[in-house]
Amino acid sequence: MAGPFCAQCGQAAVDYRRSIRHIVADVLDSFLNWDSKFFATIGWLIARPWHLTNEFLAGRRVRYVHPLRLYLLVSILFFFVVNYWAKSIHADPSKLSSKDRADIAADLNDPDIPPEVKARVRRALDAKGLAQPEAQTSPSPETGVTPQPSVIASPAPLVTSPSPPGDFGPLVQFDKPPSTGFEKWLEQRAKEKMGEHGSKMALFIATLFSNLPYMMLCCIPLFALVLKVLYVRKRVFYIDHLVYALHIHSFAYLAIILIVLITIGLNRSIPGTFAGWIIAALWITFAVQVFLSIRRLYRQGWFFTVFKFFLGGFAYLVVLTVALAITFFITIALP
Repeated sequence: MAGPFCAQCGQAAVDYRRSIRHIVADVLDSFLNWDSKFFATIGWLIARPWHLTNEFLAGRRVRYVHPLRLYLLVSILFFFVVNYWAKSIHADPSKLSSKDRADIAADLNDPDIPPEVKARVRRALDAKGLAQPEAQTSPSPETGVTPQPSVIASPAPLVTSPSPPGDFGPLVQFDKPPSTGFEKWLEQRAKEKMGEHGSKMALFIATLFSNLPYMMLCCIPLFALVLKVLYVRKRVFYIDHLVYALHIHSFAYLAIILIVLITIGLNRSIPGTFAGWIIAALWITFAVQVFLSIRRLYRQGWFFTVFKFFLGGFAYLVVLTVALAITFFITIALP
């Protein structure tokens, strides 16, 4: 060793027989590039996401985090937040307040609600003992005796047999009874995954959300393919579109996280119209950044940029819809 690296093989002269603090710092530096390079990349990603792509394609790469590594880091953070949010919005009927119970009971009196929906909601609430509204305690004019609390009369449920908690009817319905083998198999798999009456729905949704990172990772090459078709006359290599796809998805994940956090903070501190205008401005800024990244990278006129921005956005929306449907089907099909 005549320096920090071996002159024969290039191995770094790192001594791992030292304190755990130094080892953790080395691991973070190796995986995250936790230095000025990392913070500079995040700064450019938020301010000018197209700058990272232009620099990478121009050969100036050592000062920034690699696009694939950057995407993996940001996507891990994004989908961790999404999974946490999905678990936090699961409503437990047993934890409803008395005001919420009264609101639900009042809403069920709406004549526009179909009777079958009312019956399902009442069955779900009855299973948790929540359907009993405020009891009338005024004395009877005939007997002068205060009646005991009782449930206000409601329309009879459509099904007289007891239903398990969370019964909201069949989750997979066909226009007619399943006749083909595929329809019968799909119905059977849906019952096994979601439960006969939706009792396993929370677990199914959690599994579906856990598959979304893989879905999005597969959609990035498809997004690059959409760009390749849109800019086929630019004679740009597919790998260039793929690098931009990684950068713009990383920007989208990070921007959505920041906007959601700012939205939560504004709703808690200054709720009202002013907060709504700020949130709307943030989303508009997000869309403008994506638009500017396309214009600054592909360097076309305003008309063609606007046209391809909306056309490409629609095409990618179709891709995401199909990918989500496939992911939903795979989640049901896999054991």
